[in-house]
Amino acid sequence: MSRELHSWILFGTFYSLPIKYGRMEFELTSEIRVDEVPDKREKSGMKKSLGKIKFKQQKKGTRDNKSIIPFRLNLLFFLVFVLFVMLIIQMAHLQIMQGKRFAAEAANNSTKVETRNVQRGMIFDSTGKVLVGNDSSRAITYTKPLNVTDAQMYQVANELGKFLSVGTNTLSSAQKAEYYLANPKNNARIVKKISGANTMTGGKLTKAEQDYVRRHHLGQNLPAAQQNAAVIFNKMNGALSLSTVYIKTKDVSDKEMALVGAHMAQLPGIQVGTSWSRNYPNGDSIKSIVGTVTTQKQGLPENQVNELLAEGYARNDSVGSSYLESEYENVLKGTKKTIKVETQNNKIKKEVKEYGGQNGSDLQLTINAKFQNDLQGILQKQLNGVVGGNPYSQGAYAVVMNPNTGAIVGIAGIHRDSKTGKQTSDALGTINQAFTMGSVVKPAMVMGGLQSGVITPENNVIVDTPIVLQGIARIASWFDENGKTLTMSLTAQQALEVSSNDYMVKLVMKMGGFKYAPGKKLEMPVSIFSRLRDNFAQYGLGVKTGIDIPGETAGMKGPSGKKNIGNALYMGFGQYDTYTTMQLAQYTSTIANGGYRLRPHIVSAIRRPTSKGRLGAIQYKFSPQVLNVVQASPAQWNVVHEGMWDVVHGSSPYITGEQLKDIKPAVAAKGGQAQTVTDGHETYTYSVASYAPYKNPQVVVIVVFPGISSSSITFETEMNATKDIYNAYWKDVQTNDGM
Repeated sequence: MSRELHSWILFGTFYSLPIKYGRMEFELTSEIRVDEVPDKREKSGMKKSLGKIKFKQQKKGTRDNKSIIPFRLNLLFFLVFVLFVMLIIQMAHLQIMQGKRFAAEAANNSTKVETRNVQRGMIFDSTGKVLVGNDSSRAITYTKPLNVTDAQMYQVANELGKFLSVGTNTLSSAQKAEYYLANPKNNARIVKKISGANTMTGGKLTKAEQDYVRRHHLGQNLPAAQQNAAVIFNKMNGALSLSTVYIKTKDVSDKEMALVGAHMAQLPGIQVGTSWSRNYPNGDSIKSIVGTVTTQKQGLPENQVNELLAEGYARNDSVGSSYLESEYENVLKGTKKTIKVETQNNKIKKEVKEYGGQNGSDLQLTINAKFQNDLQGILQKQLNGVVGGNPYSQGAYAVVMNPNTGAIVGIAGIHRDSKTGKQTSDALGTINQAFTMGSVVKPAMVMGGLQSGVITPENNVIVDTPIVLQGIARIASWFDENGKTLTMSLTAQQALEVSSNDYMVKLVMKMGGFKYAPGKKLEMPVSIFSRLRDNFAQYGLGVKTGIDIPGETAGMKGPSGKKNIGNALYMGFGQYDTYTTMQLAQYTSTIANGGYRLRPHIVSAIRRPTSKGRLGAIQYKFSPQVLNVVQASPAQWNVVHEGMWDVVHGSSPYITGEQLKDIKPAVAAKGGQAQTVTDGHETYTYSVASYAPYKNPQVVVIVVFPGISSSSITFETEMNATKDIYNAYWKDVQTNDGM
C-alpha cells in the first residue's frame, strides 16, 4: 500500500438514536472517522464528524408507535459516546501535540556506569618474595551524583566536616574562592556586583565571579571549620559524575568512621571504603627500580591527566608515575568495580552491580631480592672506601645479567653529588647515566677489524708504538706513557690482554683507509664515525638496549665532522662517545653468548592476583628476545674470547685483569679506564665488563665507578667490587657446583 493511499477508520456510524423528552423528539446520529493521510501539505490527518442531531416536534395528541428506550438508557449511551469522543481527542493530543516531548524523554533515558577502585597488583622477586605490596586503610569516599549542584555539594561538605577532619595545609586561595562561591547567598550577592552578568554564559560568569572574589580577597580568612569543609568541597567538586574520589585515606579514626556511618543518610554520595598504599617489605632501595605511585593528594600526573581521564580514572586516583609502576600501569591497575546506573531525565532510577572488579595482576621480576640487597651493599662498601681521597666521585653502578636470556638478576646504583657529597640510591642510573667507559670497548673494536677484513684470525699482528700525527696529540698505550717508547708486536689477543691503545688506533686507520707514517697528516673520510658506531651498535653500545623500564638514554655521541676526524682514533679505545652501564651489560652478554644481542628485561612474568598475597597462575611469561645477531665465524669469536680470557689469566707482565684470576668459576673480562673531567678537575671512570664461567657463560657482571680522582689511580676498587659480586651471586642466586 502506498503512503498516499494509507488510511484507517477508527469506527463509522454506530447508531441513530431517537430520544423523546416531553413534546420534543430528538434523533441522535453519531459518525466518527479518523483518517491518517501522511500528506505534508496538511497540518493534521485527522477528520472528525462528531455526530448529527436532528430535531422534530411531536404533534400533540399523537403517539409514537416505535419502541421507546427509557430516558436513563439514552443518557447512558450519550455519556458513553461523549467519553469515546474525549478519549479520541486525548489520543490525538498525545500523538500530535505532545509527541515530540515524549520522544525527547524517551531519548533522554540512558544507562551510565559508576566505577570504584580496586587493589593494585603486587610485585614479587624471582623467588616469590614480596618486593612491593599494599597497605590497606579505611577511607571515606564520595561518588558524585548526576547533576549535583555546587550548592548541594557545599551543604554536604559542611555537614561531613562536622564528623571528619582533613588536612588544610594545601588549601589554596583559588580553592577558598570556589568554596566561598558555592554558598548560594554569597553567589547571589556577587552576581549582582558583576556588570552584564545577565548576558554572560555559565563558564564566563563563573570566571567573572571567581575573578571578583579573588580581586577583593573574599573568603580568604575562613574559620578552621570552614577551611576543613573547603578541602572536602574541592575534593568532591573535582570528581566527574558517577566517579568516586577519596575524601580521606589516612588515619580515619574509629569515631570518624562511626559518625560518618551514622549520618550517611544526610550525606548523599558519601561512603565508607578502603584505600591502598605501597609498602616495601624487602627495603626501600627497590623504589629506584620499580618507581612510584602517585598519592591521592597528588592525583593524576599533569602531563597525562587528559589521557587518563578518558580511560576512566578519577582526578585523585593513584597511578604509576615512573619506571615499572608506569610501564606496567595497565597490568597493575586492575579493573574497577562497575555499577550500571539507569537514569531518566538525569535522575537515577536503578543501580545494578555489573562487574565486581578485579584486583591488578602481579608482576614477578627477574631480580633476586637477597642478591639485590647484597649488590647494593657491595657498591656502598667500595664507594665508601674511595670517597675519602676522591672528592669528585660521582657514585657507583652495577648490573648483573643472564647472557642467555637477557634477565636482569641485579641492578644497583649510588649517585653521589660531587659538590655536596650527598649519596642517594640510584639503580636507574644504570640506564639513564652515560659515561665515557674507556678500554672495555676494545673487544668490539677487534671484532670490527676482523669483520671488515683489515685483520684475520690468522694474520692480526700489529706493532704497538706511540702514534704521532700532524696536529694531533701523541697517542700511546698506558705502558708507553710518561715518555716511554716501547715497541711490541702484538696479536689481537695480546692487544686485549695488555689493553693496547695503539693497536686499536691502527685498526681504525686501517678501516678508514689511512696508511700510517709518523708525522703524517691524518686523512680519513668522515664516514669512519658511522662505520665505528655501527660496529659498536650491533652489541648495544650507543643505542638503547630496549629494557622494559622507561627513561633509558642512548648516551651521547661526539661531533663527527671533518674537523673532528682525529677523535675517531679515540673512539677506537673508548675515549669519545658515552655509554650506560646497561649498554655494557648487553654488549658483554652479546660477546659471552656468541653474538646474540638480547633485550634486557626486568619482568619475568605477569601473574594472576591471589587472595593470600602469593604468586598466582602465570598469565604471561617473557621469553628471550633477540634484537640482532653479530655475524662472525667461530674463528673470529675465538680471537675475542681468548683475548678476554688472557686479560685475567694471561702471562704478559702488562696483564690488566689479574686481580680477578682467583674467582671461581673462572671469568673472562676487560677493564676500562677513561680520562674525564668532573667539576673542572681531571678524573677517571673505571669500569669492568666480565662473564663466567668462561666455557659456559651463566652470568655477566658490570661495574662502573665514575669520577675517580687522578691522584688515586687504582684498579683495586672496581676489581674488588667485581669479586665480591661474583661471590654473592654464587651464594644467593645460583650454585657453582661442578662449574
